[in-house]
Amino acid sequence: MTKARITIDRDFTIGEVPRRLFGSFVEHMGRCVYTGIYEPGHPEADENGFRRDVLALTKELGATVIRYPGGNFVSGYNWEDGVGPVAARPRRLDGAWHTVETNAFGLHEFVDWSKLAGTEIMEAVNLGTRGVDAARELVEYANHPGGTYLSDLRKKNGSADPFDIKLWCLGNELDGPWQIGHKTAHEYGRLAQEAAKAMRFVDPSIELVAVGSSGSGMPTFGEWEHTVLSHAYDEVDYVSMHAYYQEEDGDAKSFLATAVDTDRFIDSVVSTVDAVKAKGRHKKVVNLSFDEWNVWYQRGLDTDDQPHNVGKTWREHPRLIEDTYNVTDAVVVGTLLNSLLRHGDRVKIANQAQLVNVIAPIRAEENGPAWRQSIFWPFARMAALARGQILRTAVTSDRFESDKFGDVDVVDVSATWDEDNGRVALFLANRGLEEAADVEVSLRGFVGGRVIRAEVLDVPDGADRFAANTLENQDQVGLRPLPGVAVNGGTASLTLPALSWSVVEFEVIKA
Repeated sequence: MTKARITIDRDFTIGEVPRRLFGSFVEHMGRCVYTGIYEPGHPEADENGFRRDVLALTKELGATVIRYPGGNFVSGYNWEDGVGPVAARPRRLDGAWHTVETNAFGLHEFVDWSKLAGTEIMEAVNLGTRGVDAARELVEYANHPGGTYLSDLRKKNGSADPFDIKLWCLGNELDGPWQIGHKTAHEYGRLAQEAAKAMRFVDPSIELVAVGSSGSGMPTFGEWEHTVLSHAYDEVDYVSMHAYYQEEDGDAKSFLATAVDTDRFIDSVVSTVDAVKAKGRHKKVVNLSFDEWNVWYQRGLDTDDQPHNVGKTWREHPRLIEDTYNVTDAVVVGTLLNSLLRHGDRVKIANQAQLVNVIAPIRAEENGPAWRQSIFWPFARMAALARGQILRTAVTSDRFESDKFGDVDVVDVSATWDEDNGRVALFLANRGLEEAADVEVSLRGFVGGRVIRAEVLDVPDGADRFAANTLENQDQVGLRPLPGVAVNGGTASLTLPALSWSVVEFEVIKA
């Protein structure tokens, strides 16, 4: 039996839980928009063409902020194509995903959908093929009250009130050679600086995210962030991070350890940002926006749904990277969420990519049903229960050796304390493939009381770690009650099944 001891202390906190940490991402890619959130004629479609079933699952997921409209798509996108009468909008070739974009869904539709979903908007501007002028004009169109050409055009197009979008991305992945309008760090840094200034001339209240490295494996990683921020530090509020993980060649141990890489990635970017701050004698703190992250199986040339295989014909919304997620994937996603929460003092925004169909927690079939994937559950429970203060966790756990990331704790955890409600929430993963884990939690400064919730996601009876929810079996993987959780004074104890993700919430009072 694996063993772990976790210590939390009322007086040792990281900071307030950033609600934007539970963000998602809607890109004009594959079937995320069309036949995902938007499908006129579907039995569940409302008068606007929005799928009510997907909306309901989005609310249940608890997404707080959604990044839009890309992603790679935005680097070749003219925002003007998505406003005005739908019948008059142009059909365009989208070079990012080699598809035909109808523009039937655009900014107004997304704003209306976001209001129904109860989510904040994180709007991205095109700094690939366009620049300063288009960026400032989009802010004026979206946020200026009226009395100018662009704000009055918004009113003419049906929205009398400004959209009041506060959070803006200054492009996407422009360090990547695959990106339309790829730039050097100096080119992008200067462009981001000037675009930011022009956008703030229109609306000084907005918050801005500079493009960071597309991944920690980029050859320019570190140098890119340093150079970009040496130009734009004073003009931006956040720098972005992107990371995707997958199980490779059956190496489950390394896959289950990937949150260790996330921890290191975050720490490295924080160090670079703070070095620029110190060198430039800046007073403000630039934080991090982890605005693309997830498990993504980047398969080879033998599958038709990969981005590099879609160039045979120009099609509208083809199926792209519609990964089916299993129990192992859900445990990994739970550990990635733990990493983000543990770094909530600096990671203030995070967006799981994407919301529906495209590497997503929600799947939806055209003219058919929508359902929750296995990775839906850790996100939904953490979004709902991670409130108040993030608690520092001291973990002493049995460990295992992974080929990629070295020696790793079997038990991974994050914790929060909601003083207003008098509750502590623990989010735990047992990375062990075969053994259950006995866990003891020492509560310093707290006296534990009634257990409010104890749930676990693990391998279903009669299945294996690759069990997943599918069109034919939509509820095979989910949460079930976790038995045997005991809280007694200053100690809590529980047993985590092998390869599992769990949430435990209990009442506390100050000791």
